Amino acid sequence: MRQESIGKTFIKYTSLNVIGMIGLSCYILADTFFISKGLGADGLAALNLAIPIYSFIHGLGLMLGMGGATRYSILRGQKDQKRANTYFTVCVQAALAIGVVLALVGLFFSKGITTLLRADGSVYEMTNTYLKVILLFSPMFMMNNVLLCFVRNDGKPRLSMTAMLAGSFSNIILDYIFIFPLGLGIFGAVLATGFAPIISIGVMSVCFFKKDHSFHLAKAVLPFKYLPDVASLGLPSLVTEVSSGIVMIVFNMIILGLMGNTGVAAYGVIANLSLVVMAMFNGVAQGIQPVISSSYGYGKRDNVGKVFRYALVTVTVAALLVYAGIFIWADPIALIFNSGHDMLLQDTAVYGLRIYFTACPFAGINVIMAVYFASVDRPQPSHIISLLRGFFLILPLTFVLSFALKMTGVWLAFPAAELLTAVFGAWCYWKYGRVGGQGGRR
Repeated sequence: MRQESIGKTFIKYTSLNVIGMIGLSCYILADTFFISKGLGADGLAALNLAIPIYSFIHGLGLMLGMGGATRYSILRGQKDQKRANTYFTVCVQAALAIGVVLALVGLFFSKGITTLLRADGSVYEMTNTYLKVILLFSPMFMMNNVLLCFVRNDGKPRLSMTAMLAGSFSNIILDYIFIFPLGLGIFGAVLATGFAPIISIGVMSVCFFKKDHSFHLAKAVLPFKYLPDVASLGLPSLVTEVSSGIVMIVFNMIILGLMGNTGVAAYGVIANLSLVVMAMFNGVAQGIQPVISSSYGYGKRDNVGKVFRYALVTVTVAALLVYAGIFIWADPIALIFNSGHDMLLQDTAVYGLRIYFTACPFAGINVIMAVYFASVDRPQPSHIISLLRGFFLILPLTFVLSFALKMTGVWLAFPAAELLTAVFGAWCYWKYGRVGGQGGRR
C-alpha cells in the first residue's frame, strides 16, 4: 500500500471491494429471484419478512470485523503489531461466541420470532424455516465477515474479493439446484445461503498457509477489555445493517396494513435491489477504510483527505447513474421478480422504485462519511450519522409520511431521511472532520 500512489491504491482497494460486495449482496438477490420463480408472491413475502434477521447477523459480524480491523490497521501503522494481533484474537473469540448464541436462538425460538414478524398463513412456515436455518449458520456468517475485514486490512483486497465472489457464485448455483431439481423450496434457498460463508472462509484460509500474512492469534487474551473499542469503531457498520433490518420490519408492518402481502412482495423487490445498490456504496466505504486508517496511523494526513474526496466523487457519480438506470428500466426490473405477472404488484413496485431510489446520492455520501470518521479514530460523528439515517429520522418519517400519503409516503421516507442526514454530515465534516493537510478545525 505504501509503495503505490494514493490514487492507484484507492482504485485497487475500492474496485476490488465493490466487486466483492456486489457479489456478496447476491446472496439475497439470488434468493429473491429463485424464490419468486419457484414459490411466487408468498415465498417473496416470507423472504422479505426474514431478511431483517439476516441483516442483524451480518451487521454484528461487520461490527467486529470493521471495528477490529480499523484498530488493527492504525496499530500496524504505529508499529505495534503485538496489540494489533490482540484485536484480531478478540474479534475471532467474540464472533464465535455470539454466533453460537444466535444459533441456539434459531434452534429454540424461531417460531416466536416468526410470530413477532407477523407472518401468517402459508407465509408463516416458510418464514420460520428461513429464520431457523439462517440463525443456525450464524457462526459461519460472523467469522466470514471478521476474516474478510482483516484480510483486506492486511493488504490483500484481491483475496477478500475472491472469497466474497466464491461464496456468492456458490450460493447462486446451489439456489438453483436446491429449489428446482431437488425441489427443496425455501429450505433449499436458505441452505444455499448458509453454505456460502463456509466456501468464502475456505478460500481465505489459503493465506494462513503462507508466510505473508501479518495477523495471528494471540495467547491468553481477555476480550472484555478490548470489545468496547472494537464495538465503538465498528458501530456504524452494525447500525447500517441492523437499521436496514428494523426499517424493513417497520415497512413490512405498515405495508401489510395498507396493501397486504402483495404490497410486501412489491417492497421485497425494492428492498432487495436496494441491498445491491447499498452494497456498492459499502464496497467503496470498506475499500477506503484500510487506506485511510493506514495513512492516518502512518501520519500521512494529506492522503487521508485525497482518498476521502475520491470516495465522495465516486459514490455520487455512481448513484446518479444507478438512479437513471432504475428510473428508465423500472418496469422490466420489477417484472424480473414478478413471475406471476401480478399487475398490482408490478404497478406498486415500479412506482416505488422511482421514488425510493432518489435517495441514492445522499445514501452514498452518508455511508462514506460514517466510515471516514471511524477510520480516523473519531467515532462520535460516525455514530450520530449512522443513528440518524438508521433510526432517528427514517422511523418517525415513515410513520408520519405513510399516515399522510399512504404508500407514496412509505417510499418517500428513505430519501427524506438520507437527505437530512447528509446535511448534518456535511456540517460535521466542516466543523470536526478535516484532518491534517485538509485544513479546518480539529
